[in-house]
Amino acid sequence: MGSATREALAGTRAELAAVGRAELPVAGDLLAATRVIAATPQLRTALTDNEADLAQKTELVQRVFGGRVAPAAASLLVSAASQRWSSAADFLDGLEELGFRVAADAAGDVEVDGELYAFQRTVASDAELELALGSKLGSSEAKVALVEQLLGSKAAPATTLIVRHLVQSPRGRRIGEMLRGAASVVADQRGFDVATVTSAAPLTDDQIARLERTLGAQAGRRIRFDAIVDPAVLGGVRVQIGDDVIDGSVASRLTDLRQKLAG
Repeated sequence: MGSATREALAGTRAELAAVGRAELPVAGDLLAATRVIAATPQLRTALTDNEADLAQKTELVQRVFGGRVAPAAASLLVSAASQRWSSAADFLDGLEELGFRVAADAAGDVEVDGELYAFQRTVASDAELELALGSKLGSSEAKVALVEQLLGSKAAPATTLIVRHLVQSPRGRRIGEMLRGAASVVADQRGFDVATVTSAAPLTDDQIARLERTLGAQAGRRIRFDAIVDPAVLGGVRVQIGDDVIDGSVASRLTDLRQKLAG
């Protein structure tokens, strides 16, 4: 991520905070607009043109989306377009992130991030489901129908909205990657750091509770766990929070031992 994009993301988050808590349809409008912009190169180029002024971009947003999206969504679109992004792809990612954050706020106390992580694990454990949702050959309509069938009555509307968007707009990303990324954004919006914990076998509730207390005390923030089971680690755990990695796995210790013996 370039420095311009980091600053742009900070700017859009500040605008979101200024707008205040929006309703779920605003999130839906932002995500739908993201799909339209992703599918329209000329529109994407115009909205990311650093030579165009704010008035021009505001007029363009109103011309394309006026009457089709809520005023709050239009305001956030203009705010995002007014930022300087490192690339057009980053602009799309930033718009998408805005939609996820609005959805997280609209859901209130519902653990949308937990539902997204749970669905990601379900998809990862079922090769046929992963193919059905992630294949380039499948139609968007069929994928959306499958998401509705799987989540419609079981997950929060915000969760279903996010997953529906992801299967319609993969942009070269794998379904598991997209779900994990969306869950991380939602967790951050809800005030959590995300700790990805990789172990050879599923951790017990007691082990997770101990990790939560320890890592939460170190981070000074609540922790949301993304648990991954990978037999390749052999034993122990590997924990990653952002760019920080704590690797206490047996596989890592064996690798260190081999390097010392070879050296």
